[in-house]
Amino acid sequence: MQLTTTPGIDGKRITRYCGVVAGEAVLGANIFKDLFAGIRDLVGGRSGTYEKELQRARDIALEELQQRARDLGANAVVGIDIDYEVLGKENGMLMVSASGTAVIVE
Repeated sequence: MQLTTTPGIDGKRITRYCGVVAGEAVLGANIFKDLFAGIRDLVGGRSGTYEKELQRARDIALEELQQRARDLGANAVVGIDIDYEVLGKENGMLMVSASGTAVIVE
């Protein structure tokens, strides 16, 4: 399945719009990961732990989006938008949502 943030796919013609699809992933932040990320922030550098969690959440959200598009008979999703939010008490949860338009292209 082709995924793109653009409204169309170069060289392909959209023959049918199947509907808007979305996928979400909500992950809890582990206290030990938070502790080590905080230490890393104090001494500088990137937080590999958070980067991996963000990537994992993004992968889950995009996989759900693709499955919902497949369920509608689509073979591509265009106009994808990915959003990131922190949720919960003391921002203890991370949510990644991806939405787009499921289409059939030829």
